[in-house]
Amino acid sequence: MTDSVQRLAAALQKLPSVGEKSAWRMALHLLEQDEAISYELAHALVAAKQKVRRCDRCFTWSETAICSVCSSENRDTTTLCVVEKPRDMWVLEQSGRYRGVYHVLGGVLSPMNGITADSLTLEELRNRISSEPIAEVIIGLGGSNEAETTAHYISRILQEFPITVSRFARGLSAGMDLEYADRFTLDQALNERRVITGGYR
Repeated sequence: MTDSVQRLAAALQKLPSVGEKSAWRMALHLLEQDEAISYELAHALVAAKQKVRRCDRCFTWSETAICSVCSSENRDTTTLCVVEKPRDMWVLEQSGRYRGVYHVLGGVLSPMNGITADSLTLEELRNRISSEPIAEVIIGLGGSNEAETTAHYISRILQEFPITVSRFARGLSAGMDLEYADRFTLDQALNERRVITGGYR
């Protein structure tokens, strides 16, 4: 196989959940398509990289300084859900169940991988709670050990605020990421969320 096709397959393999065989299938599929389709894909990727930025308030992806959720007048600004990545926010949005606002951490604590508190938007979270009319913070992280550690850390640093801090309830299996949860599981996790001891007054 040519060097160009090998480079394409290697690049595709860097995408999440794409193994070597899948990358080769996609590379060969793209080569079989009209040239216009390849250019459309390339232009869409470049345009997204040039136009999309982080929301200044919640840190999700947005084409404007403040994203559409943060700027909406129809959201419950007293409830804030803390999620790991923008994709987790989009999963909750697709469920249609949650009408509050969000805060994207940018990851979960994992010192072994070099992800410390300073690497996340935790200080920005504290600043938002100080300046916005937030009454409840829902920790909407997955079920991994790192997510559990991060949830406990968040509950601890928010103890100084007169707010309720809650956590997604049962339904999210241990180790499960939000993006893989179905709508019923997310509804259950939200409806039966539990208050974390020491995270409220």
